[in-house]
Amino acid sequence: MFSHSPLDWGLVLLYFGFLAAVWLRMRGRAASAADYLVAGRRVTLPALVATLVATWYGGILGVGEYSFRYGVSNWLVFGVPYYIGALLFAMFFARRAREEALYTLPDLLDRHYGRASALMGALSIFVVSAPAAYILMLGTLFASMFHLPLTPCVVAAALFSVFYIYNGGLRSVVLTDQVQFVLMYLGFLVMFGFLIARHGGVGFLAARLPASHFSWNGGLPASAVIVWYFIALSTLVDPGFWQRAFAARDPRVAKRGVLVSIAFWILFDFLTTATGMYARALLPHLSQPVFAFPELARITLPPVALGLFYLAMIATVMSTIDSYGFIAATTVGRDFIWRLSRDRGEERLTRNSQIGLWISAAFATALAITEQSVIDLWHDLGSISTPTLLMPVATAMLRRGRLGARLTLVAMALPFAISLLWVLERRMSGAPGPRGVWSIEPIYVGLSASLITYIAGWSLRLERKPS
Repeated sequence: MFSHSPLDWGLVLLYFGFLAAVWLRMRGRAASAADYLVAGRRVTLPALVATLVATWYGGILGVGEYSFRYGVSNWLVFGVPYYIGALLFAMFFARRAREEALYTLPDLLDRHYGRASALMGALSIFVVSAPAAYILMLGTLFASMFHLPLTPCVVAAALFSVFYIYNGGLRSVVLTDQVQFVLMYLGFLVMFGFLIARHGGVGFLAARLPASHFSWNGGLPASAVIVWYFIALSTLVDPGFWQRAFAARDPRVAKRGVLVSIAFWILFDFLTTATGMYARALLPHLSQPVFAFPELARITLPPVALGLFYLAMIATVMSTIDSYGFIAATTVGRDFIWRLSRDRGEERLTRNSQIGLWISAAFATALAITEQSVIDLWHDLGSISTPTLLMPVATAMLRRGRLGARLTLVAMALPFAISLLWVLERRMSGAPGPRGVWSIEPIYVGLSASLITYIAGWSLRLERKPS
């Protein structure tokens, strides 16, 4: 058990009681499609920042493991690339997304390229949105807390993370994210305060950590860091960003919300990276670095503070599972069932999405049990979805360089198939470092296929123009 103090367990029970109360509060309410899918498009700036920050930072145990192993490189791998991606989204897409007033990203593809491209985009979004990595992470945390086998803990993680949004949709997500936002910052600030008070600051870390922990690459090859700057382009087509932009009160709130969120992400990355480095300094022989944060809490924090820190980890992960689980659910409900149905009435969207919630939870749970590596899941899913969506979405929003419906479908299906093939081949080889052509990162191959298709399409268009 993570604690023998009833105070710590009381905090955990209080948190889950709050989630049950949210479920009960929304029970029996008849929600329109706009209410259920985009919270009535009335999300204010504070609520938008809280839900966006909490949603985008679910990989807490993976971050703990990475910073334990590689130090400040964690910031340059899982921080800076994504700040850049978020800044580009804020500058070029956020206002325009809100002005489009759609429900989902495939709606945008349908508007510009037709139903076939929308369905191809929906397939990619469903795969990347199903929160397998985060369900695995929360299941791992539950297994550590209760000393139980991983598989039942993964199933419990999925159920506990989606039941409370079933009735209220995005309204429930935004409401719970605001509480989870407070918990994640409060817990890590408390931990950081205890560590500084007991052990000191940079001098303590410098004396106990390898020099590589203070280098930009953490001792890894440069290519292992650079690839994440390409994977971070997924931010531009991240369905969580688009959903929040569609739900914002107005275009100005959509843009400002992303910009303010970047500042909060920088602060939280500082707290998590520093905490991971303290874990390495104090637990140098830890056999499973994925438990760096839980083990550090166990030796550092007194009752109440310990419970609060565990709540911070739980809330950080759950805020991402519920958000992406809901996105996957709306992808099933609107972008597959509704789009393929003869009855296109929007009154069916809420029920369809509720069905989709359990489908997405089951898919993500199965994927989490099959692939028990959080960082590998991030890497592989990002490598497949980004090449599929980036060019079609960017050209649609910028209103430049768009291809026709058929060529766009090719420009989506080809990168999806090639990236998926590359990922599977590297997996089946079983080698830690694939040889030959398979050593090329899947995202590079997928992006190349997408660009080549677009260049070919632009060339054909020029050839057809009369001289």
